[in-house]
Amino acid sequence: MLSQRAKYYIGQVVRHRKHPFRGVIFDVDAEFNNTEEWYEAIPEDARPSKEQPFYHLLAENDQSFYVAYVSEQNLIADYSGEPVDHPDIPDLFGAFEDGSYALHFQLN
Repeated sequence: MLSQRAKYYIGQVVRHRKHPFRGVIFDVDAEFNNTEEWYEAIPEDARPSKEQPFYHLLAENDQSFYVAYVSEQNLIADYSGEPVDHPDIPDLFGAFEDGSYALHFQLN
């Protein structure tokens, strides 16, 4: 049985170690859970291990907003204190406070 403990948490703002983007985590997979085509598209010398947590991010860079899927080894915590401006954040999260977003729950 695989037992992984995620280093980062839902609502936390993070940055990519190598690429110029940041985002807020909205889901975590205990290990790689994407397609083989996606994985094979990463250059072999840069492919992360599949046996680690992978994070779904509402991401932004200087030019656009998107959803990113990133291995734990390629993330670092963002301590800038700046919110992420992704337009989908209000659908999932409440207020930005102390460097992270509170989950937004809505009762039907």
